[in-house]
Amino acid sequence: MFIGPIFSREAVVTPRRSRHFIVRTIYGLSLLILLCTAWLLITNTQDIRNAGDMARFGSIMFQILAPIQLALLMFLAAIQAASNIAIEKDKETLILLLMSRMTNSELVLGKLFSSLLMIGALLLTSLPVFMLLVLFGGTSFAQVGWTFAVTALTALAAGSLGSIIALWREKTFQTLALVAMAIVIWIGAVEALTFGDVTLSLLTGTQIAQACNPFRAIVNASHPSVSSTWLTQVVPFLCVAAGIALLLMTTAILKVRRWNPSRDVRIGQKSKDEQADDVDMLTGKIVEKPKDNSAGPAAPHVVKSKTKTRQVWENPVLWRETRTWAYGRKILFIRGIFWALAACVFVALYSMISSGEALRTVVDAGTTIPMTAKPLIPFMLLSLVMVNALAVTSITNERDGRALDLLRVTDISPKEFLLGKLFGVLTISLDMILLPLILSGYLWYLDIMTLENLVFLVIGFLTLHVFVVMLGIHCGMSYNTSRQGIAASVGTVFFLFLGVATTIMMMISFTGSTEAQLAPFLACLIGGAIGLYITLGWHMPSKALVVASAILPLAMFYSFTGSVLKSYLAVLIVIVGAYSFTTFAMMLPRLSEWLVSSGRARNLGDG
Repeated sequence: MFIGPIFSREAVVTPRRSRHFIVRTIYGLSLLILLCTAWLLITNTQDIRNAGDMARFGSIMFQILAPIQLALLMFLAAIQAASNIAIEKDKETLILLLMSRMTNSELVLGKLFSSLLMIGALLLTSLPVFMLLVLFGGTSFAQVGWTFAVTALTALAAGSLGSIIALWREKTFQTLALVAMAIVIWIGAVEALTFGDVTLSLLTGTQIAQACNPFRAIVNASHPSVSSTWLTQVVPFLCVAAGIALLLMTTAILKVRRWNPSRDVRIGQKSKDEQADDVDMLTGKIVEKPKDNSAGPAAPHVVKSKTKTRQVWENPVLWRETRTWAYGRKILFIRGIFWALAACVFVALYSMISSGEALRTVVDAGTTIPMTAKPLIPFMLLSLVMVNALAVTSITNERDGRALDLLRVTDISPKEFLLGKLFGVLTISLDMILLPLILSGYLWYLDIMTLENLVFLVIGFLTLHVFVVMLGIHCGMSYNTSRQGIAASVGTVFFLFLGVATTIMMMISFTGSTEAQLAPFLACLIGGAIGLYITLGWHMPSKALVVASAILPLAMFYSFTGSVLKSYLAVLIVIVGAYSFTTFAMMLPRLSEWLVSSGRARNLGDG
């Protein structure tokens, strides 16, 4: 095909995999379950008397499902495109592709569009469900068409972003972290223009945000008035998204062979210190190279080492994680960007406090949402995603570097390995954990938050961080391929928070008593429990993981209902209990034996 042999092979091989059909089936059934749950919800709380009530239901469900699908496919496209290339680098197979006769465009576009094949399949799978909503009324085919156009181009732009960052960076964690932060900066920067009277090139901040923010564009595209406003509210975003994707793809095509292979993997290239001297691997001493002497070869002269030897701790895994550059020196660059984002959140909070916006709350269906939560909660979610990505890549990098098998035959015990990875990741990501808490403490210092709520927030946030670290280690050790491990780990974190957001939107849109809403949501809770068990316990069956998969969706549902009732202590107890139990359920079986999947990855490939 015109894109190249990489895409041609993937287009032929992907439909032959059972995972391709399983994912499509699960995604379609999930949308249908959400639709049926909402129907049961509205019929239990309200009376459907005429066609107007049916049209209202169809319109509300369309405006709920469209942003959810956008967020899901945007996230999946960026992560899939980034991990597809990052894993090629970890396995050192990207060099083989660069040595082939493929052009730069065939390589870049082939990897990009092969990563987006599943995204396109999911988008087409959801099309009948959205067409079904048109039958309820209140929704037109024009809304479906513009909504899918916005979603498709957003996924293309997000995939191009993940692809160019993966081609630029070496380490998998650096790639995933930069992709997550780039998306947050993308959305946060354009939303910041809406505060105040910002005008750029005769365009107001709101107009720029509508042309650059995909979530504003999807809201405009799913609105019933899109038939008359598509030219001013939807088309500008489509042009911007297409321009971003084209610019990123062009840059990647021009730079791919300059960025790759990197200096770290170029054979024969040495650092400045190695150009003068070599190191004797047996004695650890520096041996000077013999100079060219016409009288004959000179014997090597041994000199004392100029560097001090470092004492390795009793747990060498923990020592390597915390005392060496195990994740590369560019992790300082990742931290710098995270600190810059923290500064931006601080500026946003300060402007809200100085203008009085922090004291205002948004009231929806009896739920009070503070304005300060708008910049702080996404920043906390970013912290969880980055720490989880660091944890899962700490295992997948060991497997792809073929070092995991060597560790298993040493005298390092499974307990030392697991605890070394756990505390090592927590230590490396300490600033990513503390910065959101420091910002929360700033709100408490200004009496925006009570001391009791601050203590509850700190305890719950730390519990979630220990959970996401253990989740990353568990998924990295359970799955045969790095791509599946990364997708399962980061996807689980995203699923838990997206599930809460979906629940909030549906309960706010269809008002009624909490008791009447609980029964319809049991289908979603059961489906979420089954999905969690397949992700967490399918490769390592455990009764504890069965229980954990069942209680986690219930705990997330109760966390929202408890917040509505302002039972914050009860919510904290449930969250800490549920996530602590799940953490120990994943940890305890691995403390006594090496439960690691590593043998089939190199034989079967990363499919």
